[in-house]
Amino acid sequence: MSTRILPAVGDADAARSITTLLSQLPDAEPAGPLGDSTALLDTLARLAAESLDELPEVVLVHERIGPVPALELIREVALRFPAVGVVLVTADASPGLYSAAMDSGARGLVGLPLSYEELAQRVQAAAGWSVGVRRHLGAGAEVFTGPGGTVVTVSGAKGGVGATVTAVQLALAAQASGHTVALVDMDLQSGDIASFLDVQFRRSIVDLAAINDISPRVLSDAVFSHSSGLALLLAPGEGERGEEVSDRAARQIVSALRSRYEIVVIDGGSQMNGANAAAIEMADIALLVTTPDVVAVRGAKRIVRMWDRLQIRKAEETTTLVNRYSRNTEIQPPLIQKITGTRIAGTAIPANFKELQGAVDAGRMHELDSKSVVKQALWALAGELGLVKVPAGAEGSGKYKNDRGSIGRSRRRGDSAGRGKTD
Repeated sequence: MSTRILPAVGDADAARSITTLLSQLPDAEPAGPLGDSTALLDTLARLAAESLDELPEVVLVHERIGPVPALELIREVALRFPAVGVVLVTADASPGLYSAAMDSGARGLVGLPLSYEELAQRVQAAAGWSVGVRRHLGAGAEVFTGPGGTVVTVSGAKGGVGATVTAVQLALAAQASGHTVALVDMDLQSGDIASFLDVQFRRSIVDLAAINDISPRVLSDAVFSHSSGLALLLAPGEGERGEEVSDRAARQIVSALRSRYEIVVIDGGSQMNGANAAAIEMADIALLVTTPDVVAVRGAKRIVRMWDRLQIRKAEETTTLVNRYSRNTEIQPPLIQKITGTRIAGTAIPANFKELQGAVDAGRMHELDSKSVVKQALWALAGELGLVKVPAGAEGSGKYKNDRGSIGRSRRRGDSAGRGKTD
């Protein structure tokens, strides 16, 4: 039986060296090296969506991979794809790093400069372990594997454009259709999902920040089960404590949520920090909310450019939602698409705050009248993004005509599917 090997190497010289040695291993099928962590996770997710058998037995992670650091990348691969054996390639073969790599989920460590004998030994051991795990999974064990749930981040072009209302209603729509849904408040300093949903809860996302291994029990202790059926992970009551949630902690938290919920909606607010930047980088769908005015659209353009400079997300991988839309406004969706370079959601949210005011003031956003045109538009957006389950036989009906479901999958597949309409 041949061993499929997928190397993730950010350094060109190291990539050539590893590729040469891998080609010499007996019964090995090495794939071409991937240059960054995003490409690796997207490739594994695409393969896992097809079948467990499509995943490579071994993944090699070079120490200089980025933008996600090597150990954090290993931890995410091990959590999301436990049937894959991960081997770290590093110049630091110290006991401390070896222990950290094993704690992260690696199945071995290969020192630099590379040795054929050591590489062959580590690859063979990781492959044997992977085959054993797959045999166990094939026997029907309930072990999570595959790409996991869909992660959606909702960010505001500036404060007050409606990002939180959007996040809440997307989560409610997904939950109402039968999905298990987690709603996360990652607006760490000023998040107000708790106020929108009339919740008083002492635990918050900060309680998970210092935990290295977030087990299902630890996660369930930190989330609040809302009467609507949503699982809420709230921002801290003391805004200054938001600094305790690092980008590393955010990646672990998002990975843990993805493994337990079918849909994870994250309200990232309008202020950028390491935690919500990590969430946006990991997201299947990154939604940027703007209103059709000069200040907000300029803010959207500024955010998109910053995400691109920091290698968080490319403009074409971002979907912009136009909130408080009116046909009479001078700035229309096609212009916003041209200015930002992003996709534009096919659904625009009409300007009708009076419908929302009562629910907002009462902190009962989950009880918003179903006749509200704002709610109907936001739930239609959830269908457009593929966040709702379509009843059997309803695929061609008018009610679900926007449920294309391709926007969320396009980033995993690496294609251009799911581009929104602009009219």
